[in-house]
Amino acid sequence: MKPRLHCARLALFLCGCAAFLNLYATQSILQVFAAQFHISAKTAGWSITVTTLAVAMTAPFVSRLTRHFEQRTVISTAALLLAGPVLMTAYADSFAQVLVWRFVEGMLIPFVFASSVAYIGDRWRGGTVTEVTSLYVAGTVLGGLGGRFITGVVTEYVGWREAFEWLAVLSLMVGGFIQFLLPANRPRVQQVQTASSGVWRRPLLAAYAVGFCVLFSQVATFTYVGLYLGLPPFNLGPAALGALYMVFLLALIVIPIAGRLSKARPHVELLSVAAILGVCGSALTLMPSLWCIVVGLALSSTGVFLAQATANAFTTATATATAGADKAGAVGVYLTCYYLGGSCGAIVPALIWERWGWAGCVGLIMGFQVLTLLIASAGWKPLKPELIRVP
Repeated sequence: MKPRLHCARLALFLCGCAAFLNLYATQSILQVFAAQFHISAKTAGWSITVTTLAVAMTAPFVSRLTRHFEQRTVISTAALLLAGPVLMTAYADSFAQVLVWRFVEGMLIPFVFASSVAYIGDRWRGGTVTEVTSLYVAGTVLGGLGGRFITGVVTEYVGWREAFEWLAVLSLMVGGFIQFLLPANRPRVQQVQTASSGVWRRPLLAAYAVGFCVLFSQVATFTYVGLYLGLPPFNLGPAALGALYMVFLLALIVIPIAGRLSKARPHVELLSVAAILGVCGSALTLMPSLWCIVVGLALSSTGVFLAQATANAFTTATATATAGADKAGAVGVYLTCYYLGGSCGAIVPALIWERWGWAGCVGLIMGFQVLTLLIASAGWKPLKPELIRVP
């Protein structure tokens, strides 16, 4: 049984990688797209926005479309299918074609994300949900880092088309490992009809709002800091910008440890730590030193991923514990709000960027980081820890 559980956790780590490997892959090469397709860097940012919008539009329907299929099959199939649009992006002749294939990617990603979160909720209970969700989020950290880093480095030394070919091959590999390692969940008992009104109760509404703010701050930070560091006096190229995302490695170490240590801690307490890390990190990026900016981004990204893990776990646990709530529906709504936040995070700061630059963007980002804590403090109800663990 132990090896089987270890395989399940490793596979869920890879599920996080699969979900985020391609999602933000263009973030380190926006200036390259701008030069290649003769567009502005702000317009190139739509290569991120259309993907997150597609995720937000598709997420609510994942549970309905996949209810008759095994979760492992849904996750691995979606991860494998992602290689198709990623490869087609490499052969796009116009920016419009890039956007089309990026949109298709966004339609497939929720099948990995939502099914993985549902898998965790079906297999584990209580504080273990937070622990395993943290491991999954750590996978999203590595996936997001890998996608940005590979794209940036390969683009600078070979070309952006070859970068997407590499990502397509990695998508196939990760999907294959997920199918091999992820155990099938027990057959789900036929569920009684749940009231959709349970999805709109106050604690869940607060969780959706927190998810919106979390991804807004992350996308805004790592989209516009790339533009900022590409300008004088820093003048970083695609490879250097790709390497900048190595700051995610701190989150990769901290979050699984925090998840294990905090199984019995209140969700609001974890989110408080995340908000403090985020605000302090964002403030550091205002210093005119590249090293200060790097340290600030490391702290900020750690706070973002810790908040993401906490919000995911709270949503799953609350929907499970709330009478009349549809867990799959709650996860779908959460994902929609989460990725709508990411879409807005790529677009809204552009208005501030043109007038106040990076300092204005940081002010906006810090505002959303504080807002996550205010929303959770007002709306999240503490759940009694359940120590039952489903093998």
